[in-house]
Amino acid sequence: MKIALLRQAPLPLLFMLPLSGLAADNASDTMVVSAAPAGSGLSELDTPAAVSVVSGEDMRQAAPRVNLSENLNNVPGLQIQNRQNYAQDLQISVRGFGSRSTYGVRGLRMYVDGIPATMPDGQGQTSNIDINSVDHVEVLRGPFSALYGNASGGVINVETQTGQQPPTLEASSWYGSYGSWRNSVKASGATGDGSQAGDVNYTVSASRFTTHGYRDHSEAQKNLGNAKLGVRLNDVSTLTLLFNSVHVEAQDPGGLTEAQWHDNPRQVVSNVTLYNTRKTVDQTQGGLHYQRQMSENDDLSVMMYAGIRETTQFQSIPASVQSNRNHPGGVIDLTRHYQGIDTRWTHRDMLFTLPVTFTGGLDYETMTERRKGYENFTVSNGVTDYGTQGNLRRNERNLMWNLDPYLQTAWQLTDKLSLDAGVRFSTVNFDSNDDYLANGDDSGDARYHKWLPAAALKYAIDNGWNAWFSAGRGFETPTINELSYRSDGQSGLNIGLKPATSDTLELGTKKRLGNGLLTAALFQTDTQDEIVADSSSGGRTTYKNAGETRRRGLELGIDQQFGWNWRLKVAYTLLDARYRSNACGDDSCDGNRIPGIARNMAYAGLAYAPEQGWYAGAELRYMSHIEADDDNDAQAPSYTVAALNSGYKWQISDWTMDLFGRVDNLFDRNYVGSVIVNESNGRYFEPAPGRNYSVGLTVSYAFQ
Repeated sequence: MKIALLRQAPLPLLFMLPLSGLAADNASDTMVVSAAPAGSGLSELDTPAAVSVVSGEDMRQAAPRVNLSENLNNVPGLQIQNRQNYAQDLQISVRGFGSRSTYGVRGLRMYVDGIPATMPDGQGQTSNIDINSVDHVEVLRGPFSALYGNASGGVINVETQTGQQPPTLEASSWYGSYGSWRNSVKASGATGDGSQAGDVNYTVSASRFTTHGYRDHSEAQKNLGNAKLGVRLNDVSTLTLLFNSVHVEAQDPGGLTEAQWHDNPRQVVSNVTLYNTRKTVDQTQGGLHYQRQMSENDDLSVMMYAGIRETTQFQSIPASVQSNRNHPGGVIDLTRHYQGIDTRWTHRDMLFTLPVTFTGGLDYETMTERRKGYENFTVSNGVTDYGTQGNLRRNERNLMWNLDPYLQTAWQLTDKLSLDAGVRFSTVNFDSNDDYLANGDDSGDARYHKWLPAAALKYAIDNGWNAWFSAGRGFETPTINELSYRSDGQSGLNIGLKPATSDTLELGTKKRLGNGLLTAALFQTDTQDEIVADSSSGGRTTYKNAGETRRRGLELGIDQQFGWNWRLKVAYTLLDARYRSNACGDDSCDGNRIPGIARNMAYAGLAYAPEQGWYAGAELRYMSHIEADDDNDAQAPSYTVAALNSGYKWQISDWTMDLFGRVDNLFDRNYVGSVIVNESNGRYFEPAPGRNYSVGLTVSYAFQ
């Protein structure tokens, strides 16, 4: 049996494995052991929720180690796609939440070592995730996601490695098609066994990634550093210091029409090169996590963090469009300062002879944003120079904060029946002060409140088989960007945009099958005032509320290890996501599918992976067609792609070497990797690469 160390959650889902820390590479046979008193360990099998865990070793196995999308396709309910556009980030949705996003991640809560990668307004990004030092990734779907607050249609939690003995130094390189390469180094280690005062552990990682890009005008480079330092202060308390920094420079190739995609998927439209569309991101953040066992039955956790993110983006908005006095320009200059603190107390006791756990806490997050806009051209002596920063067209200061108290309890009602329940009261405040008054004062403010309850009943049919039923309510406020532009083109904030409210029911079961785990879940989510894209043109996307939507689906997952070295992973998702009323301002779209969401997704992977010697793997992915607009007039066709990998691992004394090669899109399919929802020029499609190749080498030395 493999043993993993329980890590504290960013929020108090103590009954469940995500964000409570199940680090598993064999989820069906892993016990979680915590520093808490005996009997508090939980397993993925016993968790009454749809949740998946992917270990860091699986994330790095024969992989580029660049994008979170590389090895998460085996998670049911998760649609994660590489846009082939590092200026716009990955396209991620969980059970359809987040599908509307034209850039970055929305509708989902993301954490890296307990620090939110999602801002208080619900806008998130994945650029700062260092796959080279990931310990495990946890993906939570369903009703209990709501206990993470605003914009938590799903939760993705990334935990990086905690240093252990012996100290190890690692270097790795990867080279792929289209001029792509990555070099990285990592050092990790610990003093003592972690149980004595003064014991220290550390993991430090740095990498550089560069690509010419599959498409024209899609070059990118990323420098990334991540550090985690832990200190045991005394017998009952620890302090963990976290640091992360990323620098990204990326060209933006934009989308293509269907005709352009069929004609030449690698091309870009003329405005892209004329205005030299591109994006630069610099983000640095740090955090402190203090944990203390106050008594045999009480634990305290305090998580504090702060960071700054600076973004400059040049868009392909025509100069003529910017002649409108209300237009904010074609260059975005954005600086965000964010910080927060999450404090919680956990108490375990007996009540009426029943084992019970209570967790209460308070989460506070705030973000101050300075947003400026400039023309993306300059004029000198009658000559226009495009793709350069010109006159100021926008200057505003935005403040957003949330204050969320929460409470959760877990009851073991009988030997077979347990109840988990929680509630969070979320308050989200938005305030904008316009300092560019040449076109009027666009200042404004908004505040949203919502009670977010969730509960689950789990019944243990036997020691290896259980079933659960859960229900919960979540909500999603507009992001700052979604409030910024009105659909009618007039000045002022889109204050009429209301938050979406979702009610979810879920029925699931998990069963151990030998040395494997079968999971299945049925769910339905009804949403009022769904936030949807209204139009996307000239680099500006406006948003509106649909009346009602419904998502119904089925998720199946199999993770089966057989023999000593063979492993099979299978995942299937059926998701019927439709508008029920008022998506297009009338009833013309009622019954239409919500764009950006595949109705069917399937994955099958078979690997032969001994600890040493030759290894190999094969993968098959299927995605059904995806609607690109609310009218369902344009679709990205369905596709099936295959991949192969093989390599060899040596272990000689204290040295370990891993050499591999892989082929992606083995049969050279021409397909659309992602869509830009409701792009008003019809340039919905972001093509995926054809057959491509890569090789990698990792060398490590352990100082015994």
